[in-house]
Amino acid sequence: MLMEDLGYKKPELLIPASNLEVLKIAVLYGADAIYIGGEMYGLRAKAKNFSKEDMEEGIVFAHAHGKKVYVTANITAHNEDLEGIRKYFEELKEMKPDAVIISDPGVFEMAKEIAPDLELHISTQANNVNYATYRFWHRLGAKRVVSARELSLEEIKGIRDNIPEDLEIETFIHGAMCMAHSGRCLLSNYFTGRDANRGACTHPCRWKYYLVEETRPGEYLPVEENERGTYIFNSKDLCMIEYIPQLIDAGIDSFKVEGRMKTALYVASVARTYRRAIDDFFENPALYEKNILYYKEEISKCTYRQFTTGFFFGKPDADAQIYDNNTYIKEYTYLGIIGAKNGEGYYRLEQRNKFSVGDEIEVMKPDGRNLMLTVKGIRDEEGNEMESCPHPKQVIFVNLGEGLEENDILRRKE
Repeated sequence: MLMEDLGYKKPELLIPASNLEVLKIAVLYGADAIYIGGEMYGLRAKAKNFSKEDMEEGIVFAHAHGKKVYVTANITAHNEDLEGIRKYFEELKEMKPDAVIISDPGVFEMAKEIAPDLELHISTQANNVNYATYRFWHRLGAKRVVSARELSLEEIKGIRDNIPEDLEIETFIHGAMCMAHSGRCLLSNYFTGRDANRGACTHPCRWKYYLVEETRPGEYLPVEENERGTYIFNSKDLCMIEYIPQLIDAGIDSFKVEGRMKTALYVASVARTYRRAIDDFFENPALYEKNILYYKEEISKCTYRQFTTGFFFGKPDADAQIYDNNTYIKEYTYLGIIGAKNGEGYYRLEQRNKFSVGDEIEVMKPDGRNLMLTVKGIRDEEGNEMESCPHPKQVIFVNLGEGLEENDILRRKE
């Protein structure tokens, strides 16, 4: 019997995109919806983000593939932001994304006034931790509320049981965790003057800290007995790939992946893996259980910090933090996305990291297959043969024999 016949609704898989190229990859590699930011008013000002033209193209591309696009406008707005936000909503009204993600009540009211046909989602930044808050936003016209990351599955289930059926719950199920409650952090502003709540976070939670006694400046005492210092705010990354049934049982409508500053390799790896896990579970829970090891292996083929289940099964203990470093685990190097094929059988590639003729490379395909192929030839744009491609973002043409297709992703095991 299918899971839908048992009353389970297949959740949306919501994937981040930092730019137009990554949006297209998210669409092709399994996302149901993609969330993006414009050049202002979202909480990832350091990401590349979307120009107006790229946003328009991205929305058209996603809609042509039956996917949705949500646009972030979730800063905590100051007076000087409001006029620009008004103009922004006028532009979004014409571009017709599927929803706007908002945290500020004043911005929410402006969106309703200026673009009444836009679906409104409430950002996790609004500290959504109880069903009364969900009901409040529903009465004001919100279609969806993003749960605070500090909630357990039991609490989310309690919210689902106490809100209208047509109000959707969106929940982060994968990606970086913030040390501040619902991401409302003041450290970046204090240390650097860059306001995390206006999109300019410098991520001081990942920095190295020591203890200093005020009468002994310059004497740095490690908080733990460790010569490298301690990264006391540095959380592991969230990963719930092993707990799809529990997430579905909690009544979550949209599984959200963090990462609007991530590469196309990260987005493709995470989207493709969660897509297969969700689909496998709805085809047959036994198939999902059988493939868990595969999901874990695939999800680890992009950069990540060690994994945790966050708050889903209760408050995290000391094991949820990384104390000795702030670096990612990197098992694979991203080499680029395959472009169009030329008359000589070579494929266009904008190179992202160096590789050479003779290297064995793994090819990721949107349908879930991985192929191991050998680089048989590299040429520059003029058609000259090259032994390697050492210059990042250099446009080259590659021959890997049979099996390549446009939008495949190349990666190499470290």
